[in-house]
Amino acid sequence: MRILMVLAHPLEDSFAAAVARIAREALEAAGHAVDLLDLYREDFDPRLSKAERGGYFDQPYDTSAVADIVARLKAADGLIFIFPQWWFNFPAILKGFFDRVFAPGVAFSHDAAGGRIVPQLTHIRLLYALTTTGSPWWLVRLYMGDPVRRLLKRGIAAFCSKGLNFRMLSLHDMDRATDAKRRAHLDRVRKLLSAIR
Repeated sequence: MRILMVLAHPLEDSFAAAVARIAREALEAAGHAVDLLDLYREDFDPRLSKAERGGYFDQPYDTSAVADIVARLKAADGLIFIFPQWWFNFPAILKGFFDRVFAPGVAFSHDAAGGRIVPQLTHIRLLYALTTTGSPWWLVRLYMGDPVRRLLKRGIAAFCSKGLNFRMLSLHDMDRATDAKRRAHLDRVRKLLSAIR
């Protein structure tokens, strides 16, 4: 399987970067091809331009400004997103990635009758999110309603593909995580991704 792995963290020595290294090793050891898209290292501009927003309903939608990344997305069989959750949401650079790359004609198309959108990433077989949060699990899930999981599973995955395998693995309470807890999380990441067939 060809996996597009999207990393969204500004620090090269972050725990997210460590997760990406372990994830890549596990996937490649299992025989998968990994295309690492490190949004910060590749200097991705998350700002949706005036022209992009203005032409949102044009047929066809102009994705020329992100054509290289669109090609990488279209070549993938699976997606893995690695990022911290800040303020119970995506980092701004990852939100901008969704805004600019998961665009009409790429991730979905507009139903000619209006209203609904039609998934266009039907070749994507899995979407995994490997995240961390500074908050404890009960605050993220019970109080906030796990907003990132809902956005990814009910929004992006459901609206852009059909029947894909969705998984989200989070290390909660990251700000107080011990080295042992971090190592245990990396082991869970390795085990999860080694099982992908």
